[in-house]
Amino acid sequence: MSLEETEFRPLIMAVPKGRILGELMPLLSHAGIVPEADFANEESRKLRFKTNDKALDIIRVRSFDVVTFVAFGGAQLGVTGDDVLSEFNYSEIYSPLDLGIGKCHLSLAEPAEMAPNDHPATWSHVRIATKYPEITRRHFAARGVHAECVKLNGALELAPSLGLSSRIVDLVSTGATLKANGLIEVERILDVTSRLVVNRTAMKTRADDMATWIDRFKEAVRAKAS
Repeated sequence: MSLEETEFRPLIMAVPKGRILGELMPLLSHAGIVPEADFANEESRKLRFKTNDKALDIIRVRSFDVVTFVAFGGAQLGVTGDDVLSEFNYSEIYSPLDLGIGKCHLSLAEPAEMAPNDHPATWSHVRIATKYPEITRRHFAARGVHAECVKLNGALELAPSLGLSSRIVDLVSTGATLKANGLIEVERILDVTSRLVVNRTAMKTRADDMATWIDRFKEAVRAKAS
């Protein structure tokens, strides 16, 4: 590929599907990004979309995949939560800006009937169902507790009632899902918001372009807060 072709390749921005995307849309608008019409079509099977700026395309992927696309250079920018950043801990990713959206927290939860007689300070070994085995292991290892993690990608609240584990570590927003399944929070592990993330190599090879987009998102966050 020639130098000219490289210079005119659009930057790729990876954004997450689901709830966070709804909160992200006003920031994209403030940053001057208008995706093609198909982006808003929930029936569309497209994953990559043009924008009003020919220098930027958007891909829409699972939240856990955003960091992988950015870390390995498939995308140069992305939006993901502190939970995903901490779970994967890629050195190839730089996180220059907290977008202030997607606020929630990562918590340890257990059946309500266990809590009155449960004393976490006495634990030496726990079995936990979670999407976040690395965060969970690190958290408990710091206090000398061995965490045996059962990896699940969803329906974590079922794990205690079906005997997979007595406890879970999962994202909590309102706590309504925990309550509906007879669980309560025992310990908050990590506060989470969504952040703008960038590929470190792209920050060097396309420094001006990347700096421009970071500045535009900083202004978008300021505009949203005012």
